Amino acid sequence: MAKKDKKSKGPRGGSFRDALRVGDGFVLAELDPRSTPGFTGDKVAGQEALLAADEEMDTLQEQLYAMSKAGARRRVLLVIQGMDTSGKGGIMRHVVGSVDPQGVQLTAFKAPTAEEKKHPFLWRIRRALPDPGMIGVFDRSHYEDVLIVRVHDLVPRAQWSRRYAQINAFEQGLVEDEVTVIKVMTHISADEQKARLQERLDRPDKHWKYNPGDLDERAHWDDYQEAYQALLERCSTDAAPWYVVPADRKWYARLAVQQLLLEHLRELDLTWPEADFDVEAEKARLAQM
Repeated sequence: MAKKDKKSKGPRGGSFRDALRVGDGFVLAELDPRSTPGFTGDKVAGQEALLAADEEMDTLQEQLYAMSKAGARRRVLLVIQGMDTSGKGGIMRHVVGSVDPQGVQLTAFKAPTAEEKKHPFLWRIRRALPDPGMIGVFDRSHYEDVLIVRVHDLVPRAQWSRRYAQINAFEQGLVEDEVTVIKVMTHISADEQKARLQERLDRPDKHWKYNPGDLDERAHWDDYQEAYQALLERCSTDAAPWYVVPADRKWYARLAVQQLLLEHLRELDLTWPEADFDVEAEKARLAQM
């Protein structure tokens, strides 16, 4: 039996990681979805900061990829989880979309297929893990199996309640296998969600984004908040802490996720791999051609 993970400590201040990390005593209902932890600027300043970091993000992602070609196994897994309309799509476009798509593996998890249901719930997750040198992005994730499954009683309580420990053990194994796990919940208010759903109905260019099923899920708002509180309490560990990003302000949510990714990439001390050939000799050969 895997030993119980220690719960993460924090926040301690000084970075987006410290400002947004879930620690002991965290209460989701007490976090203002319109707040901007770790950032004191306004919308314009936030948008400028987002663009200003693009070059560094692109360089770090390329170094991560290049080091894998030299045999390094390091990879990054960014998990984005949140209620409908909480800005996951915008994060994919403005944050993940700012780096070379060849270095990104994006998986959007939907309801399990008939084949996936034949296997343990982590089976399809393992199959989607990023390769060495890649930034893997999960749009929704294995946490659906303690969220929607719990809210809608899709499996017995005894079954889904065991999954928290299974997830912790799974993520601990990922970290030991040189996977940097970044788990982000985009936290939106019920009022903001209603406004965004209304906009999708009012604007013909947004109709394609509207799903009548979103209202069915909205009817279970309180149950989802309870389910999120439980997973944040039980699955924010030292190895793989959760970060809750207030998402009523789209510009802030995008900046916060970008900065969380940047802070983790910087910590990897990425470099350009040394050439495995004689550079000067190759220069001389090229000069003679």
